Amino acid sequence: MTAWKETVGGRRALTILRSRPFLTVAIVAGVWIAASFASRGFGAYGHLRYLVELAAVIGLVAAGQTFVVIAGGIDLSVAAIVTVSAVSLPLLSWQADPTGLTAVLAVLALTTTIGLVNGLGVALLRVHPMIMTLAMATFLQGLLIIIAGGSAVTAENPLVRWLGNARPAGIPAGVLLWLAVSVIVLTAMHATSFGARLFAMGANPLAAALSGVPVASTTLAVYGISGFTSGLAGVLVLGMNGQGYVGIGDPYLLASIAAVVLGGTSILGGLGTYAGTIPGAILLVTITALITVVNASPGWRSILFGSLILGLLLLSGREQARR
Repeated sequence: MTAWKETVGGRRALTILRSRPFLTVAIVAGVWIAASFASRGFGAYGHLRYLVELAAVIGLVAAGQTFVVIAGGIDLSVAAIVTVSAVSLPLLSWQADPTGLTAVLAVLALTTTIGLVNGLGVALLRVHPMIMTLAMATFLQGLLIIIAGGSAVTAENPLVRWLGNARPAGIPAGVLLWLAVSVIVLTAMHATSFGARLFAMGANPLAAALSGVPVASTTLAVYGISGFTSGLAGVLVLGMNGQGYVGIGDPYLLASIAAVVLGGTSILGGLGTYAGTIPGAILLVTITALITVVNASPGWRSILFGSLILGLLLLSGREQARR
């Protein structure tokens, strides 16, 4: 056993086994197995597929959030951007495009622009990310109330309905979308120069700038990505619910941050991976499902999520101090 540990393969295996993403995957598997014995039907394929489908929305929002957090920032406007996407898309209609693709692209362009505005405020105006994105969220919420009021808008877009209801080869279309986005995100994060600049900037912005890293354009890019993935999540949640309304994106702010930190990304920046965020999103949905099974109140759900985030923030802070 000792000899195996000293080999290159053994060291790599031990590194993987000790990593936070692997630990999160192990926790998800353990919770699923335990819940399957405790609650009849919990481990059924259809139910687990449904949980992953719900996690896809959190995972999409958390994709952009992971970029932002690794870069040393935070995006508190993601929930409002999800709502903007879900509410504004049904209001757009082009009879010349029966597929609905044009409306979806227009909404994604809008949400990406919102993200870029956040990036401009942080990179050029030097506004703190928390203040900038919180102000943007407040502005968007007020604008949505003026435009939509308390009315719900129904999704008539064919592409949106397909994303929310289709099951190609028995797999929800939303899960396939999440899978495709995950591949792109992981490639960009760990196999491109952009990813290298991202981690350098999050670890030490001043040193990164002195080393030639374009800090301003990288900051602009990560907030634009966050706006895009939040908009994509809004499209998916609209398709799954069939209608959009003010506040539909509210649950995804806390969940996106929890998934990111739970997956091992340091809230202080410079350390992390989306490979951990993925099981983090699934674990959050699983915990919510278990709370529902035991008929726990929404208050207990909030207490659980809050305690989880606080505990992981403390753990991330200790990891950052050891670096």
